Amino acid sequence: MALVSEFLTKLTLSYGGEREPKCPTVVPAFDFNPEEDAAKIETAIKTKGVDEQTIIDILTKRCCSQRSEIVFEYEKRAKKDLVSALKGALSGSLEHLIVGLMKSTAQYDASEIKSSMKGLGTDEESLNAVLCSRNKEELMEIKKVYREMFKKELEKDISGDTSGDVAKLLLALVQAKRDEPSSVVDYEKIDNDARALYDAGVKRKGTDVTTWITIFSERSVPHLQKVFERYKRYSPYDIKESIKKEVKGDLEKSFLTLVECLENKHLYFASRLNDSMKSKSVKEKVVTRIIVSRCEVDLMKIRSEFKRNFGKSLHQTISEHTKGDYQRALLNLCGGDD
Repeated sequence: MALVSEFLTKLTLSYGGEREPKCPTVVPAFDFNPEEDAAKIETAIKTKGVDEQTIIDILTKRCCSQRSEIVFEYEKRAKKDLVSALKGALSGSLEHLIVGLMKSTAQYDASEIKSSMKGLGTDEESLNAVLCSRNKEELMEIKKVYREMFKKELEKDISGDTSGDVAKLLLALVQAKRDEPSSVVDYEKIDNDARALYDAGVKRKGTDVTTWITIFSERSVPHLQKVFERYKRYSPYDIKESIKKEVKGDLEKSFLTLVECLENKHLYFASRLNDSMKSKSVKEKVVTRIIVSRCEVDLMKIRSEFKRNFGKSLHQTISEHTKGDYQRALLNLCGGDD
């Protein structure tokens, strides 16, 4: 019970300085018994053919700190590392999901960033998806955890793996210089920023990308939402249309992802989930990343945006487009139908 009350007092998250209530779908289990859970998981892994259902039903219904206690108890019992045992027992998308759950949200984000920069070529879509959608507090925590996990600075790895204006934009975001939201609306600054974006882009030949990067990465989220609205007074195109006209390729994608997140982050995640489950071949990597990284943060809000915009619930969509143990794990994390 102590853990649950501690969790409830922590159920707020700073979004660029504002206290934004957390809306998780995964919350601490009542009557939690880590010794019992560890024993059940050990038996499930040893069972011939592996008892995936038991593993799923325990680990998807415990919060991060409870899973850490299970890891400790398992290692005491089995004299081996639980994550290694899970990797050996599971495979495919289910393995990726369950192993992801064994990390904290910041550790998971750091791992996703690292794997997007592994090998030949950078997976810009994954890199954008994480860096453009995390708030100041989350980015600072990711940087700290990245250093602990990989013994490298995140900025250095981004510099080595990306180039040009894309690198400049991502590095500006990672510096986490975004202003705190103010209770006072500064109409003059809103107007100045809207005009500066127009003057740096649509109004001139070529684009002053540096000005765009500074405004997009340093102003508070509520301020930028008003800037984008004001921008329409100066430009014949809205901010997204202007981006498409002014820049191309990876930089265009990065700016568009960032604007979607600034306008409505939960709708951005809902749209990515919907896009990933539209066709017969589900983009399981994207679905896993969003569900695992947001289930203890704001998946409830993402669920309600999903239902509002796409006419059916996230639960129903997962049920229709995935199957088997992977589906079971996703539905548990999704936490109910709407």
